[in-house]
Amino acid sequence: MKRIYNFKAGNKTFTGGTHVMAILNATPDSFYSASRLQDDAVKRAGEAIAQGAAIIDIGGQSTRPSAKPVGALEEMGRVLPAVEAVRAAYPEAVISVDTFYTEVAGACVEAGADMINDVSCLRAEGMARLIADTGVSACIMHDRRSSKIEDLFLDKQLGLERAVSQLLSAGVRADRILLDGGIGFNKNNGEDWELLRGYGRLMDEFPEYPFLLGTSRKSMFGGEADSRLSATLDSTALAVREGVLFVRVHDVSDNKAVIDAYS
Repeated sequence: MKRIYNFKAGNKTFTGGTHVMAILNATPDSFYSASRLQDDAVKRAGEAIAQGAAIIDIGGQSTRPSAKPVGALEEMGRVLPAVEAVRAAYPEAVISVDTFYTEVAGACVEAGADMINDVSCLRAEGMARLIADTGVSACIMHDRRSSKIEDLFLDKQLGLERAVSQLLSAGVRADRILLDGGIGFNKNNGEDWELLRGYGRLMDEFPEYPFLLGTSRKSMFGGEADSRLSATLDSTALAVREGVLFVRVHDVSDNKAVIDAYS
């Protein structure tokens, strides 16, 4: 489905099609070990850019269900050096930071980050205001793992509507808002599959705002993370058909090839 947008991140404007957001994990316990950075953030970012990534997303905390939470100070120690190094090496790159801590977001924006990828749906006090005051873009994901709302799609719609309203009320421009339905952040794998199959339905509730799809090598596909590339690529093909603006992935070249083939 062709969808037209005017989403701005860093020095780029995305009007349609499907683009790659590359995952760079500055964590020792990310569920997919091959994605973990050591001291090679610049090298990994350069490889992703060369393979066609439009955005580099740097995170310092695993959000898998069994992961032990990391505090803001430790997360900052992981991601801030990576942001600084990638920004210095690639001045034109669009850099996103995956964090739900306001203080981490603020430090990374000062270091050159262009977007905050908040998987908590703006749980932290001051996050919407920080995004507005700094003029960066926001990717907001909905997490329903602890929600009491039974209906999956109603929960997604209400949660994302609240987040959009929060951002707009704080002064964030509409063309800086990207939404994420939250694959992997639901009650179970069955809900993840239901959401994936109905992703276009959720997108139809927000015709003014583009969506990101994050399914890369997630447990809903079964087996071990190393065996989930094929299923991930199938979901990327679905994203292209539905007009999803970004797919957040570990394997840039493989997913870019699918996007090019189906576009």
